[in-house]
Amino acid sequence: MKVSILLSLLVLVSVAAAAQTPVPSAADQIAATIQAAPEELRAAAAVLGYGADGKLTELRKGTNELICLADDPKDSRFSAACYHKDLEPFMARGRELAAQGIAGGARNENYRWKEIKEGKLKMPKEPRMLYVLSGKGYDAASGKVTDGSVRWVIYVPYATAESTGLSTKSKRGEPWLMDAGTPGAHIMITPPAPPAVK
Repeated sequence: MKVSILLSLLVLVSVAAAAQTPVPSAADQIAATIQAAPEELRAAAAVLGYGADGKLTELRKGTNELICLADDPKDSRFSAACYHKDLEPFMARGRELAAQGIAGGARNENYRWKEIKEGKLKMPKEPRMLYVLSGKGYDAASGKVTDGSVRWVIYVPYATAESTGLSTKSKRGEPWLMDAGTPGAHIMITPPAPPAVK
């Protein structure tokens, strides 16, 4: 009986240890994350990343208009973002809601957009930029994000197809307007898919 309990405990400990993903060093997180931003804006961008405890923290103070958010080491796919500092209240609220298990459309429709309309959440009225870098992971040896590609998002609160002349239908490689007419309306520009390897 004691042996089986001991074996069960050892299995649980090994499963828990395997489930913990090591947090990359601050230097690696910064080097990977700033690749989402245009090259001339990288050196002065603020970077938010993860401490050894897995909690979000400021890794580097910034002196320009960009805040960059490191890839969450718990996710299997790499995703980092850089956005205009005026979007931080909106982004921070999204992170708070996600931590509470509120995701998808409910996070916007039931919370952020409602809070913006009520004046509880600050959202810029003018266009603001977001860059999202996706890939398979960061290779510290080469200093590159593996199979990385950047998606561009321009927040244009309350914009519509009529006010912009943009389609509201998603088509890869072409700009389109998502969430038209809402406080979170934004222009999406996703690069074309790479050609298939033969």
